[in-house]
Amino acid sequence: MSDTFTRLAEVLEARKGAEPDSSYVASLYHKGLNKILEKVGEESVETIIAAKDAAISGDCGDLIKETADLWFHSLVMLAKLDQHPQAVLDELDRRFGLSGHVEKAARSQS
Repeated sequence: MSDTFTRLAEVLEARKGAEPDSSYVASLYHKGLNKILEKVGEESVETIIAAKDAAISGDCGDLIKETADLWFHSLVMLAKLDQHPQAVLDELDRRFGLSGHVEKAARSQS
């Protein structure tokens, strides 16, 4: 799984210096962080709606597509802020095996 994130991170990094009309990602970078955050928010809402629809219909096709869009735009956000997806994977790995209650309490204290 992380191989996909690594490949995407490489492409996202390469698009940073590209002309805005050369790719969708380059155009997002050109429009700035606020536009990227707007896309993350939009995709979050669409993912939530798709999940609610999937719960009713049993069809998760749109949920998978919208989650992919959300993850993709989240990766663009991370790249814009010079963060690699491996940092998120490392954080998830760090939390593995911890009680969610314990992990959340530890965040509240820092």
